[in-house]
Amino acid sequence: MSKLLTKFSLKLWPDPQQQQAFIQALTEPQPYSPCIAWIKGRSEKASFQRVDALPWQLPFVDRLAVGERPGKHDLHHQGAYYCLDFSSVFAATPLTVIRKKPKVVLDLCAAPGGKSLLAWRFLQPHLLVSNEVIGKRVGMLISNLKRCQIAPVRVLSADPSVLAEAIPASADVVLVDAPCTGQSLLAKGESAPGCFHPASIQHNVKRQRRILANASRLVVPGGYLAYMTCAFSEAENEQVCRWFTRRFPNFEPQTVDALLAFQSHLTDLPCYRIWPQSGLGAGAFTMLFRNTQGTASMAQPLGAWLDENARWSSE
Repeated sequence: MSKLLTKFSLKLWPDPQQQQAFIQALTEPQPYSPCIAWIKGRSEKASFQRVDALPWQLPFVDRLAVGERPGKHDLHHQGAYYCLDFSSVFAATPLTVIRKKPKVVLDLCAAPGGKSLLAWRFLQPHLLVSNEVIGKRVGMLISNLKRCQIAPVRVLSADPSVLAEAIPASADVVLVDAPCTGQSLLAKGESAPGCFHPASIQHNVKRQRRILANASRLVVPGGYLAYMTCAFSEAENEQVCRWFTRRFPNFEPQTVDALLAFQSHLTDLPCYRIWPQSGLGAGAFTMLFRNTQGTASMAQPLGAWLDENARWSSE
């Protein structure tokens, strides 16, 4: 067992039993229930064995019995549903606080597309904008949106700073599924080299702060900003959110009543976590903010800029 992992667990919990449960979930990963999000409605052709839905579970999501392989089914290839980790559903649950149908939803770090799809499916925006700054990941994003016939959507590949300059105050909802150390990958039996090293964590913290600062400029007055990661470190999650509330006091933290049982024990801010030892999923952190003040007006009409810069679009 890594000394870094042991030291890391000590920072998260004073309770040795919690520390050991966390370490065991990462070093001896167990299979989690696969999860699917139906795009238009449940199909009678599906014969999956489902697990009972949790109270906060999105209504179009099914959690399946361990051992089910929905990715191999013809319905998946036909775009009837999207396969994802249940932790991703948890991370998107704060969107249920948003009551007004948004005109524009912007997903800043969108590939492979799961959060974009969940936001589109639940909020039904007039337009979904899915952005992925890493060029080699754009193809998989487009492929998944095409397969699931998501429309209307525009796919971009631009740094958040470019978007903040070009189309400020343009989105009613901005999602930041931030790049992180990916520590939850271990709970899936995958590798994440250096994910507990302090240098790696701090590198990601700087990147997360920069993305959030630019994201704040993209939210319309009264709009929402959702921040989420698949990391466990306090530095990448609670501490980033504390920094954001100090730096941008007009963004007010939003309580998500449905997730009160998952309140992070590391802060009084209304942010929520799934830990890998819960058995629900590999792990996630999520928090929602609302812009309570006005921001700069758009530099030019959103549609014109998108038409000029979109990598792919669907009506």
